[in-house]
Amino acid sequence: MTSATPVTFHFDPTCPWAWMTSRWLGDEVAPHRELDITWEPMSLFYLNESRDIPDEYRDMLTAKQDLSGAVVAARLRDGDAVVKPLYDAIGNRLHPGGRQDVEQIITEAFEEAGVAPVTVEEIRSDAVQDELRALTRAVIDKVGEDVGTPTIDIDGAAFFGPVVTPAPKGQAALDLWDGSRLVAGVPGFYEIKRTRTAGPQFD
Repeated sequence: MTSATPVTFHFDPTCPWAWMTSRWLGDEVAPHRELDITWEPMSLFYLNESRDIPDEYRDMLTAKQDLSGAVVAARLRDGDAVVKPLYDAIGNRLHPGGRQDVEQIITEAFEEAGVAPVTVEEIRSDAVQDELRALTRAVIDKVGEDVGTPTIDIDGAAFFGPVVTPAPKGQAALDLWDGSRLVAGVPGFYEIKRTRTAGPQFD
């Protein structure tokens, strides 16, 4: 009997690229491969806190920081099981839904996921923000400073990506998974990259 492959998917709910990769992993790959997936929030706001980034991007991260904070607040209170349902409910509204009303998105997402609400004070508390910083630092420790979301850890081999648009389906999705797992397990393998020429394409 083959044991499930441990996978940790590090995401910020704000990131459209992580959203598409999460649909690939959770919807297209997981039903056909033996995976034990941990969905792990992080913060692009804290990741970029001391970086020189465009003001527009920083303003967006600031405005949406409460999304990752809400997921972490719920997880600290209720455990890991609430993370994926909240991510799904938030992401559907934010990405294919195109909504920007963060406070209302959080309220609706918690209701849809059947999770007791959290207050703004809880989201912005030192305990939650310290946890978000620690979760973000954990990703940097795995992959290095050139990190973002999505970051995937496959049985201890972590990498940034895959970044794809649109997310592949069916056999193409499984081929991408099998290839990702293969290259992630090669000692000394660091990078495949090309310039993105298309923006996020949601189904």
